[in-house]
Amino acid sequence: MEVLLGTVSHALKFKQPFTLLPIAAAVIAVSTSSWAQTTATAEKTLKPVVVVEKAEAIGKNSLQVTDTSIGKGKQALRDIPQSITVVTEKLIDDRNLDTLKEALHQTAGITFLAAEGGEEDIRLRGFSLAATGDIFVDGMRDPAFYDRDTFNNDRIELLRGSASMLFGRGSTGGAVNQVSKPARAIDEHSVDVTLGNHNYKRIVGDFNIQTGENAGLRINAMATNADNNGSGSSIDKKGMALTYRLGIGTKDEFSASLYYLDNKNGMNYGLPWILAKGAPVAETGLMTNLDPSAYYGMASDGNAGGAKNVTLSHTHRFDDGGELKTIARHGDYERDQRASTIRRQPVNAENKTSCATPFVSGTSGARQAAVFNSVIDAQVLCRGTNNKIQDMTTTYVQSDYSKKFEAAGMKHELLAGIDYAHEKFNNYNATATPALVKATTRVGTPNDGASVDESKRVLSVGRSFDATAAGVYVQDLVQVAPGWKVLGGLRLDNFKGKYKAATSTATAAAYNERSDTLLSKRFGVLYQPSATSSFHASYGTSFNTSGDTYQYDNQTANTPPEGSENFEIGAKIDSADKRFTTRLAAFYAVKKNERNRDPDSAATQNLLSGKRHSAGIEVDVTGRLTNELEVFGSYAFTPIAKIDVGAPGSVAGVGEGAGTRSSLTPKHSGTVWATYKITPQFRVGAGLNFRSEQTPNRNPGWSAASFATADLMAEYTYDRYTIKANVSNVTNKLYADGLYTGHYIPGAGRIYQVTASVKF
Repeated sequence: MEVLLGTVSHALKFKQPFTLLPIAAAVIAVSTSSWAQTTATAEKTLKPVVVVEKAEAIGKNSLQVTDTSIGKGKQALRDIPQSITVVTEKLIDDRNLDTLKEALHQTAGITFLAAEGGEEDIRLRGFSLAATGDIFVDGMRDPAFYDRDTFNNDRIELLRGSASMLFGRGSTGGAVNQVSKPARAIDEHSVDVTLGNHNYKRIVGDFNIQTGENAGLRINAMATNADNNGSGSSIDKKGMALTYRLGIGTKDEFSASLYYLDNKNGMNYGLPWILAKGAPVAETGLMTNLDPSAYYGMASDGNAGGAKNVTLSHTHRFDDGGELKTIARHGDYERDQRASTIRRQPVNAENKTSCATPFVSGTSGARQAAVFNSVIDAQVLCRGTNNKIQDMTTTYVQSDYSKKFEAAGMKHELLAGIDYAHEKFNNYNATATPALVKATTRVGTPNDGASVDESKRVLSVGRSFDATAAGVYVQDLVQVAPGWKVLGGLRLDNFKGKYKAATSTATAAAYNERSDTLLSKRFGVLYQPSATSSFHASYGTSFNTSGDTYQYDNQTANTPPEGSENFEIGAKIDSADKRFTTRLAAFYAVKKNERNRDPDSAATQNLLSGKRHSAGIEVDVTGRLTNELEVFGSYAFTPIAKIDVGAPGSVAGVGEGAGTRSSLTPKHSGTVWATYKITPQFRVGAGLNFRSEQTPNRNPGWSAASFATADLMAEYTYDRYTIKANVSNVTNKLYADGLYTGHYIPGAGRIYQVTASVKF
């Protein structure tokens, strides 16, 4: 085992300090193996092992789950007084969801800013899921530095509403937890090969090897290539995840895992909005005459990078029923994005066209928009430059204790824990002398193959950020009467950040530092009159630090965190046979002190003067209506998403002024997926994804039209073999998926894929 892990670590070319960790993991695994096996025999814990294995396999065979790990430790969904949507491995496989972004499309209320690579800015309930605080892998933070793949996901859990009591900074709109596939004490393997249009090729292998009575090794590997992902970007990525567990289900369980993902993908930075005389035309500003897969960037554009990390964990189960789980993870993350910003060729003061002149004069939104009176093939498009070259090193350690007990005549479920984080971030400038000039293109000539030599750019550190965070929390769920439970939790966090920006001065650096200590709260009441129904009301808080974007300027370094509150009432109701679940929720979320720039140029900090709120209703349905018919649906209705107090000097009802609807917050959004088993071997499926009209960030005065896309699936299984055909976006609908003030990124067009699978 030591040789295997060491060899893989060397092959992945980790940095020297990083290399020592997988070797240490292997040493721990080997040195404790015989002791753990002896413990397993002495404690005679075969029955718990069976229970664990069954629970872990649910997501492979069902769209429905009953438990979650997003609430710090394994808990029943009905015991969590907040809304949670779970995308299981079966749904991921049914709909061929290769990336985290595609999986999140299966959860209502989610929208995406047209970010610059990775899932950097996700919106939920009218608020941003911060890049540094709201996406997790197995309960630990996962930097938004790369395009995440689902090849190692057992399921994806979306917790809605404030969650800083559990996770610390961030978590205003909610939190996303990617649950990795665990090693299990069984022999089970599968290989999936997928072919599709745009020369799409993908192979995924999942190999679980039982290495002992209570031990197993799991290897997941993936390679994907395509000329186009359906919206203009090529795909070239590969990944591997290795997890070794021993003592599964015994008093002491150990796990060591390595994760590696390498992306060399293309980069579609998007298309300009199409406006006439300042108002949207055609389909609210989209180039409706284009195929969704049309690409206007350079052939030399790309979005490279990825993740390398090692995770060690230990779980100790006490004789009194308590459990202590400690996890440590060290990771390196990289991004090398070379993108072209596509804009209309502007006209300068002399009425001459030139890509060197400002695009359009006027407000911030107008400067970034491309104002077309008509869209014709001869229209010239300029290619600007937006490069983002960054790396990050992280170390996370957390320890969580859980126990069920009785005291004062009441049943308690206690959760308590501590965590520590150290994050080091670098952002690089990329310059070339002489400057690289990008050729123009035309609306009628997408995919023209033009390129520049990106290797001529010289990198230098532009800014760096070094942050530490520590938190401690305690939560108790108390059954105060038959059918009634009360939850209360508190968390104390301290976040320190040190920012350095390179300058042209003799000191060559400018420093800004800040430290914040925050208290987060969580309270809930559960009424459970039966084993099939649970009703809840909850309140939670969250905070966002000024260092969420890994930088401080002279004002934000002196600005305290923003604070938010979330109120929710809801229910989880199961059918009598518990094969079908309905989740209902009504929410009210408010950010009370949003950061805004002080119009006084002499100000030394931002004003925490802004306020916005949202309110709505959410419904999820999951499970089997009959033996043959299985359904997954998620719907959000958000009629209220309002800026109550805008930025100083803003105009009411305009941009970010008071009375404006929050951007990237459609009133209606959701998805539905249903499969029907015609025969024991033959299964078909169909689904819809939809969103109503929404505005880009800073609400520039135009909007993206509502849309719905349809997907189809047919699957035939014979013994250990399965062949499955998928058609996504059947009508080849053009729609805006990621939105920004000056541009949008189209969603993927029609995609055909056929997958052949074998299990052995």
